[in-house]
Amino acid sequence: MTADPRPETARTFRAVSGPVLLVICALLAVFLLGDAVLRAGWEQMLLLAPWVLFGLWVVYEIAFVSAVRIDDGGAVVQNMLRRTSFGWRRVRDIDLRWQLVFSLDDGTDVTCYGGPARARPRRTGGEAEESKVPTSLRDLTDIRDRWEAASVNADAPIRRSWDVPALAALALIVVWAALSVLIANAG
Repeated sequence: MTADPRPETARTFRAVSGPVLLVICALLAVFLLGDAVLRAGWEQMLLLAPWVLFGLWVVYEIAFVSAVRIDDGGAVVQNMLRRTSFGWRRVRDIDLRWQLVFSLDDGTDVTCYGGPARARPRRTGGEAEESKVPTSLRDLTDIRDRWEAASVNADAPIRRSWDVPALAALALIVVWAALSVLIANAG
């Protein structure tokens, strides 16, 4: 998880594996497209690129983009293509089931795919090891502390929206793929 320990700043929670997987897949995509340029030329690479970029877009959406961002005014939860923002006064409860869950005052629960998540208990070796608090519980405590310390002015309405830049990128990739199919079939 990425964090700034100062409570007055915004803090973003994201699965640690997300950026790692995205970087590995981006390097693989660059390798594949570079190999296509070396073997077949730029024209063929441009015909293959939308398929590789679509795979990279899927990895981006599934592994990287889901996150929870909190600040003194409230939280923004991004679950793949959906974004939900709300002020702290709209929150009834915060719980950590398998993932972080915000219970809002409109009766809905927002499960955070990219936020703190419960991990398996660590196996202890034969030696007596001092008990450490799991990271997910420390993060939950930080979020609850921010919620409880929120001012009366932290009452932004609940807003749900789509991730427009990601949908625009998907539309561009789909149009590019359709054009590459038409060009490949034409000649």
